[in-house]
Amino acid sequence: MSREIYQEPLVSRYTSREMQELFSEKTKFTTWRRCWVALAEAQFELGLTSIVSEEMLVEMRENVDNIDYDVAAAKEKEIRHDVMAHVHEFGLKCPKAAGIIHLGATSQYVVCNTDLIVQKKAMGLIRGAILQVIKNLSAFCDKHKALPTLGFTHYQPAQPTTVGKRNTLYLQDLIMDLEYVEHFLSTIKARGAKGTVGTQATFLELFKGDHAKVRELDQLVAKKLGFDDTFAVTGQTYTRKLDMKLAETLAGVGATAHKFAVDLRLLSNLKVQEEPFEAKQTGSSAMAYKRNPMRSERLTG
Repeated sequence: MSREIYQEPLVSRYTSREMQELFSEKTKFTTWRRCWVALAEAQFELGLTSIVSEEMLVEMRENVDNIDYDVAAAKEKEIRHDVMAHVHEFGLKCPKAAGIIHLGATSQYVVCNTDLIVQKKAMGLIRGAILQVIKNLSAFCDKHKALPTLGFTHYQPAQPTTVGKRNTLYLQDLIMDLEYVEHFLSTIKARGAKGTVGTQATFLELFKGDHAKVRELDQLVAKKLGFDDTFAVTGQTYTRKLDMKLAETLAGVGATAHKFAVDLRLLSNLKVQEEPFEAKQTGSSAMAYKRNPMRSERLTG
């Protein structure tokens, strides 16, 4: 890590290694290449063997991870187009296939499909994390289901409850979040191969006006990229309605985490329930007796 340039704390402090790798440039650009391979394979399998050869496909598959980022960056600086810069660099690695890389496609073919692949994988990671939290919190609730404690409403002493019962509130919210995440994962689709403005005109030209073949191309590409279906219609991009639903789903997870963390900070002030405090943890730079709820603060942050 460079100490001489700004580092994004939301990345360094709050994200997992797996999520950082998923959103890395390496993942982005190798996935672009996998999109190009999927398109070429589908075109070959659907009969464009006079244009796309098995030899070309082998060459492309063998060089998916073989990227010279400096060459791509230099080309982008020259032509001011990121996708075409990588088409050029991929073509240098695959001279036999250079002419058919990106055949009939638009920039958003690789950009949108890659974004959707990353979203799907990212939500899969989040789903796994939610399941683990549900497992841990469920065990905590069961362990303390009979431990009495004072309940609060309006942050005022109310009636007795139990520690386990109180924490089932957060458990229930997490289960709701899990359902919404799983619903999102069940509805996410590929952009597929729709051409420049979603009309598939370029692919219709390649397949001599065969609409059935072009529809099959769309589905075959999606399957190769790990999707069960494609959006029925797109413009240049897939519908941003999906992005809104993604934001809504993530906001729900954030709201659950925020609710839990704020309650825990209030309860810790009352010495009722606290987050873990490690043996060598420093609670304050000036007051050694303090047990600052740093995990809860990160959650609300």
